[in-house]
Amino acid sequence: MLEFYFVLFTTILMLLGLLFEIERPEVILASTVILYLVTGVISPVEATKGFSNEGVLTIGLLFILAGSIQKSGIVDGAFHQFLRNSSTSKHILGKLLFPISFLSAFMNNTPIVIAFTPMIRKWCEEKGLSPSKFLIPLSYATILGGTITIIGTSTNLVVHGLLIDEGLDGFSFFQPAIVGIPITIVGLTYLFFFSSSLLPDRRLAVMNKVEAIREYTGEILITKDFPYIGQSVEQARLRSLKGLYLVSILREQEQIAPVSNLTKLKEHDRLLFTGDITTITELQNKKGLNLQTSQGSHFPKNHHRLVEAVVSHYSSLLHKKIKDTNFRSRHNAAVIAVHRKNQRLKTKIGDIVLKPGDILLMVTGTEFNKNVIQNDFYFITSTSKNIKTKSQLIQGWFSIALLGFMILLVSLGFIQMVTAMSIATMLLIIFKVITPPEAKAFIQWNVLLLVASSFGIGAALINSGVANAIADLLIHLTEPIGMFAVFLSVYLLTNLFTEMMSNNAAAVLMFPIAIEIADKMKIDPISISIIVAIAASASFATPIGYQTNLIVYGPGGYQFKDFLKIGIPLNILVMITTVTIVYFLR
Repeated sequence: MLEFYFVLFTTILMLLGLLFEIERPEVILASTVILYLVTGVISPVEATKGFSNEGVLTIGLLFILAGSIQKSGIVDGAFHQFLRNSSTSKHILGKLLFPISFLSAFMNNTPIVIAFTPMIRKWCEEKGLSPSKFLIPLSYATILGGTITIIGTSTNLVVHGLLIDEGLDGFSFFQPAIVGIPITIVGLTYLFFFSSSLLPDRRLAVMNKVEAIREYTGEILITKDFPYIGQSVEQARLRSLKGLYLVSILREQEQIAPVSNLTKLKEHDRLLFTGDITTITELQNKKGLNLQTSQGSHFPKNHHRLVEAVVSHYSSLLHKKIKDTNFRSRHNAAVIAVHRKNQRLKTKIGDIVLKPGDILLMVTGTEFNKNVIQNDFYFITSTSKNIKTKSQLIQGWFSIALLGFMILLVSLGFIQMVTAMSIATMLLIIFKVITPPEAKAFIQWNVLLLVASSFGIGAALINSGVANAIADLLIHLTEPIGMFAVFLSVYLLTNLFTEMMSNNAAAVLMFPIAIEIADKMKIDPISISIIVAIAASASFATPIGYQTNLIVYGPGGYQFKDFLKIGIPLNILVMITTVTIVYFLR
């Protein structure tokens, strides 16, 4: 009994830690597993079981395969043509959402959203439309499409691996499509007809406070070489800069704001500007003006580019001050501005404590792409063009053909999923489509640690009797109403978990409870497992429940309530569709 309350109490603490983001999710879960291991709640075999699970291994291999396709730029180029030929919001929604959801059934949806976010924003700028009308639908379409196949979302693979560990067959390749295709059709139809009216035209509202989501605060240092020292702001021509506005001057311990045209400039003055991401560094071309970074230094002129990136759920930078992260040496980049929840942060950049979803404007050096730790960021845009060579395009088509061939073999039952992905990865390296270092970089190790740790927590819930107790409670509350209510309660609890933590962790935590219910009520475990997989993926009501929602949160200029407004009805539609299908086909 003591073990029961210990596990229950620590699980609640873990959930609160995830909810309030006191540390990175994988750190919280791994620490909880270690605690259970030390206290004897789980054995060493149970604690490490997730690291050898077939579903977890397949997820890691799929990261590599998806990365090889993303590297080629084929998908980006194809959909760029869609955007070029679209003229209205309904036109783009109709042409974009359905193909993207189909693509998400066979590729990780995170790189898809990362690739399309800057495309859609640029298209909106050219057409005079608001990105907020399109980016949430983009995220939702990839989530819905990912439920169609076993590889469409890592959640399906995790549940598949858990079923195999239970001695069951697991999912066949297209088995999730029984529910995945209907909910995708229902969800995309809802988005096509209602997203425009439910989502804000945030572009116009934001322009009153900040010119656009890409407007930031930048700091310029006046050095002794500045030819206008001792002259006024107007004489130095700092009032007629395109897209830039001088907000204040920092002079020793004094802050001059607002700045008059007659204000005299001095050496060592720090000029605080607001401006567009594409123009704020133009000041550095003026003699004696240096763009300052979070390290209080600057990159050499003409040897940098600007990159705008979103801090990921799994970033090693989370909950640390920028100045304490050794940012420049780690990434060959420096932060010049931070944007959070549709607001520019105007405090000293080095003192900003980073949170998931923060948008960083970075000045990057020439070695940035080689040295960057990809798990730290979801990249949104860069001012430099990334032109793909013919060789890269050929390699991209090879990756796509290889994926298609492996899917065919798995679908026909010739080989297992993990075997197919292992062969595909080996062939990519043998034919030099990717290098071993690139393969290592494509894998999101933090995600794998989080998922693998979740298995140990699931074992603790079973060993302590907590899973059994929750299962008994759900059955007691819903069985008198009927089987439909039992399925509904499983869906709702899983969906609640996934809005608080990662979708994979929610699936692993809920799986033992669902299996207990299936055993007690003589339900097909595959049926109830599909409910868990769909409910864990269907995170639409908050920006924190699914990483693609977080990626579009800042760039779309959204507020938390925007996700609630459009996401809750979609949650309800998906829930009713899922539970109804499983109820009649069980």
